[in-house]
Amino acid sequence: MESDVVLGNFCRLEPYVFVKRFTTMGEANEISAGTALGTDPLDKNFSGARSYLVMGSRNRIREHFTISRGTQPESSTVIGDDNYVMTSGHIAHNAVIGSHTVIASCSLVSGYVEVGDRAFISGGVVVHQYSKIGRLAMIGGNTRVNRDVPPYFLGVGFHVEAVGPNPVGMKRAGFTLKDVRSVKFAIRTLYLQGLPRADALAELETGDQATDITREIATFVRASKRGICWARRKGGASEGDAPPDD
Repeated sequence: MESDVVLGNFCRLEPYVFVKRFTTMGEANEISAGTALGTDPLDKNFSGARSYLVMGSRNRIREHFTISRGTQPESSTVIGDDNYVMTSGHIAHNAVIGSHTVIASCSLVSGYVEVGDRAFISGGVVVHQYSKIGRLAMIGGNTRVNRDVPPYFLGVGFHVEAVGPNPVGMKRAGFTLKDVRSVKFAIRTLYLQGLPRADALAELETGDQATDITREIATFVRASKRGICWARRKGGASEGDAPPDD
């Protein structure tokens, strides 16, 4: 462990854990063998200036995982609370990971990615830089996330595609069947009704079937800079299924 490291009470570091400078951890984190935290970013533009890794409390980081600090001076990579991060993967510089997420083995989270609370990233997933994964979204195994995935969506495929809601995750988080139906309504409105983007979002925000969940999805879509994921057709093809623009 280098200097300028802050560890909260009751953190447990197994053998061969390497915690680099400018890393701060909250309480009761469990870090398994062979993990490296606060590493210099994998970015050729990194100048060597001070930047940070800031981690909350009660996170479990399993064996042989690496998490980098920020690239720009005084910037941070941020990890929330109560996350379960499995083996042999990487979270890159300036990523922001929420709380209560699961990141399964051999997944790679690129720079500037944002992952919402309670999202589930399955094994072998590659998340492209600047992509956003909404809260309680689930990403299937071996998926390439190259567009934003809205909250509560289930995304799969080489070009990440929306195939429906994430009912298991929603149920575990205390959501009802009615809430799952709200996500299905949002998917139909965004992808299947042929509405211009502005009209679809208005329907999710103020239409007769609008709910807090549909409004949350609409807010996420409005804020998306990369564009949200396509929808998968029944035959499996997705090209051209991006939600229509205005």
